[in-house]
Amino acid sequence: MSQNGKSASYTRSMPGPVMVTTSPHLREVVSELLHHPAVAVDTESNSLYAYQERVCLIQLSTAEADYIVDPLAEIDLAPLGELFASPAVQKVFHAAEQDVAGLKRDLGYSFAHLFDTMWAARILGWPRVGLADILKETFGIHTDKRYQRYNWSKRPLSAEALTYASLDTHYLLPLQALQQEALQQAGRLEEAAEAFARLAATPPAASPFGPEAFWHIKGLHDLKPQELAPLWALYTWRDQEAARRNVPPFKVIASSTLIALARQRPRTLERLREIPGMTPYLIQRYGAAILEALASSDSVSLPPRPDPTPRHDDAVLARYEALRAWRRQIAASRGVDADVVLSNAVLWELAEQNPVTLAELEEISGLGDWKRARYGPALLRVLRQR
Repeated sequence: MSQNGKSASYTRSMPGPVMVTTSPHLREVVSELLHHPAVAVDTESNSLYAYQERVCLIQLSTAEADYIVDPLAEIDLAPLGELFASPAVQKVFHAAEQDVAGLKRDLGYSFAHLFDTMWAARILGWPRVGLADILKETFGIHTDKRYQRYNWSKRPLSAEALTYASLDTHYLLPLQALQQEALQQAGRLEEAAEAFARLAATPPAASPFGPEAFWHIKGLHDLKPQELAPLWALYTWRDQEAARRNVPPFKVIASSTLIALARQRPRTLERLREIPGMTPYLIQRYGAAILEALASSDSVSLPPRPDPTPRHDDAVLARYEALRAWRRQIAASRGVDADVVLSNAVLWELAEQNPVTLAELEEISGLGDWKRARYGPALLRVLRQR
C-alpha cells in the first residue's frame, strides 16, 4: 500500500544496469533516450571523501532499461546536455535540487521539463517523502543503507553498489505515473509544475569553502572580536591541508575544535592537550602547524563580511508574522509542510513590498501564476489588515 492509499506493483526485472564508459556508447544511449517521453535521472557524488565534490555516477532509467554513466571514465559527457535541456523528454528526479546543482557545476548543463517525485510527494501531503520510505511503502522494495555513505569515486565499483545506485532510478517512472494521476485528481498539477520549474532553474552548486563560508561557521558569532583572526588563520590552514590531502575539511579537524582553539589560543603542545577535540593523533600530526597558524594570526586580515541581513521595521515584521500565521492555517488545512504553500523568501518579499493589487503581486518573485491565482486575494486581505 503506497502513501497515497493505492496498492502499486512494478514487475520489470533488474538484470543489472548497462554501464556506459565510452563516448560512442554514450552517444548511442542518448540517441535512444531522446525518443522516450520520460527518463529517470539520479547522480552520486563523493562529498564525504574529497576536498572538491564532483559527480561520480549518473544513473538513467527508462521503462525498458537502466543505465549508469561513469563521469570518471575517459568519456565526452556533452551529449547528455541535449537530453537534459530537451523540452520533449521529461526528466524524473527524486530531490532534484542537489543533482541539478552538481551537474550544472561540473558539466554546465541546463535543464527543462523536470518532475521531482519528492516535491510531488510533499505537495500531495505524503507523510514520508524520502525515497527509501516511498520505495518500501509503494513497491515493497528495501534499500541497503550501507551505501548511503559510500565512496562513489572508488573504482572498480562492486556489482552490489551499482545495483544500489540503479535502484534510485529504476522505480521513478512508475512512481511518477502514480503521482501524476494523484496530482491531477487533487487539482495540483499546475502547482507542481511551478515547483518543478523552480528546480530546473537551480543555480550551480557553490564551493562550501572559502571566505564567505568562513562567516557561517557554527559558533563563530559567539566569539569575541579578537578571537576572529585566530579562527581565520586556523580556517585557512585547514582548507589548505584539506586541499593537499584531497579530503573534506571536516576530516582534517572539526570546526568546533577550531572554535575552541581560537578561544584558548594555546602556544605550546602541552596546552593543546587541554583543548576539547584535540586528540593525541591530531596533536602529533598537526600540532606544530596549528601553533604556527595561531602565532601568525596577529598579522592576518579577515575576509570581507557578507552583506548584513537588512533590519526590518515593525510594520514589515508585523506583516511577515501575519503572513506566517495565514500560511500555517493553509498548510494545516492541506496537510502539507508550510513551505509547500509559500517559502519564507516569498513571505519576506510580500511583507517588504506590501502589494495592494493583483497586478502588483506579479512583481513578487517565486509567486507563480498558480499560486498567485489561488492565494492572491487572501494574501492581499492579510496585508491590508496589517
